[in-house]
Amino acid sequence: MPSVSASVFRDGEVLCERALGHADVEAKQEATPQTQYRIGSITKTFTAVGILQLRDAGELSLDDPLTAHLPESAHGPTIGRMLAHSSGLQREPPGEIWETMKAPSREDLLTGTADAEQVLDAGTWWHYSNLAFALLGEVVARAHGATWEDALQERILGPLGLSRTTPEESDPAARGYFVEPYSDAVRQEPELDLGGAGALGKLWSTTGDLARWGAFLVSGDDRVLGAGTLEEMSHVRAMVDHVGWTVAWGTGLELYRRGESVFVGHGGAMPGHLAGLVVDRKTKLGAAVLTNTGSGASPEKLALDLAVAAIAALPAAADPWQAGDPAPAAIEPLLGPWWTEGHQIVLSWRKGRLEAKLIGGVPGRDTSFLEADGEDRFRSVEGRERGELLRVVRDSEGEVEKLYFATYPMRREPSTF
Repeated sequence: MPSVSASVFRDGEVLCERALGHADVEAKQEATPQTQYRIGSITKTFTAVGILQLRDAGELSLDDPLTAHLPESAHGPTIGRMLAHSSGLQREPPGEIWETMKAPSREDLLTGTADAEQVLDAGTWWHYSNLAFALLGEVVARAHGATWEDALQERILGPLGLSRTTPEESDPAARGYFVEPYSDAVRQEPELDLGGAGALGKLWSTTGDLARWGAFLVSGDDRVLGAGTLEEMSHVRAMVDHVGWTVAWGTGLELYRRGESVFVGHGGAMPGHLAGLVVDRKTKLGAAVLTNTGSGASPEKLALDLAVAAIAALPAAADPWQAGDPAPAAIEPLLGPWWTEGHQIVLSWRKGRLEAKLIGGVPGRDTSFLEADGEDRFRSVEGRERGELLRVVRDSEGEVEKLYFATYPMRREPSTF
C-alpha cells in the first residue's frame, strides 16, 4: 500500500501513533499522523449519533417509520432497523453511482426511493444498506433545518473539537490509489461525489481525531450524547456472523468479538481509501488505522490486532477501594440478603447506588442498579432487570416485611419458589 497511518489510544489519550509511506506517490509526500484520509463508512457512526441526539431530545423514536420524517419516501422501515442494517432496503441508492462516481442530490435521493427495492423483509436478516444511512442523514438535516454537514459541525464536530474531521479534504491529505495486482504500479482513483448522500461515507479524518472519537463512543460527552446512550448503541441489534458470533451490529455501531473482548467501531471504504476504528468498552483501549489504497489492505484487522496487543501489554490498574458515604436511612433496612425462587439476591449500597446482585447468576446478567421511584419504590435503571420495579412492603409497625422485585416476592429467610 502507498501509506498507512495508525494510532493506539486509551480513554482519549493517544499512546502511540505512526505513519509510514507516501500520502502522495507522485509528489513523494510522506504521510504523517496529521495526514487526512477518507474514512468511508466510519462516517455512519457520526450519522447514528446525530439520530440518537434527536431521539434523546424527544424529536423521534427508533420505532418511527422513516415516512414519519421523510413522507416522500416510498419505503418506511423503522429508524432503529435502518441503524442496525436490518431494514431490508437495497444496498445502494438507485443508479450506478460507483460507475458514474456521482451520488444523487438530496431531492433525487428521496424521489429515487420509488426505484429502490425492498430486497428482504424488514427485521429478518442483517443486510448492509448505504441507502438507509443516506436517508438517515436527510432525517438529521431536516430536523436541523439545514444540511447534514451543518448539523454534523454544529452538534458533533465542533463540541468535541474534531477539527481535522471534515466533509471535504483539508491539507495535508492523502491521495487515493489503486495498487496494481501484478506490478508495483499505482493508479490514482477518481474522486467520488457523494452529493446528497454524504451521511453514508463522506468524511475525511486523521488517526488522532479518530482516537478522540473512539474514546467518545465509549465514554460519551454530555455536550453531544450521554454515556448511557452510547452503551445502548453498543448492544447487539443484528447478528452478522451467525456461526462464530464474532461480528454483529448495534445501533449504528459495528461490534467485533476477539476472545473475551468486544470492540465497537466501524470499517470504512472509499475509492482509494480503506479505514478501521475499534475500541474496547471495558478497557477503553482502541486503535485507528487509515490507508490510501482501495484494495489489498486490511485496516480493520490491523486495528483489532493493535487493540488486542495493547490490552495484553497494558493491563488496567485496579481502582483502589475508597470509603463511601453510608446508605440513606430509607435504604439501610433493605440492605443484605433476600431470597426468591430458591435463590439469593443481595442488596448493597455501592458508590452511591442501590445494587441488586443475584448470587451465582450468569456474569453480565446478575446485577441490577436501581434508583428511587417514589415512596418505598425503586426502579431498575441498568442491568439484569432494567425497567422493572422493586416495591417495599411494610408491616403494621412500619418494619420492612418483604419486597417485590419484578413481581417476585423476596423474603429474608430461604424460601421455596
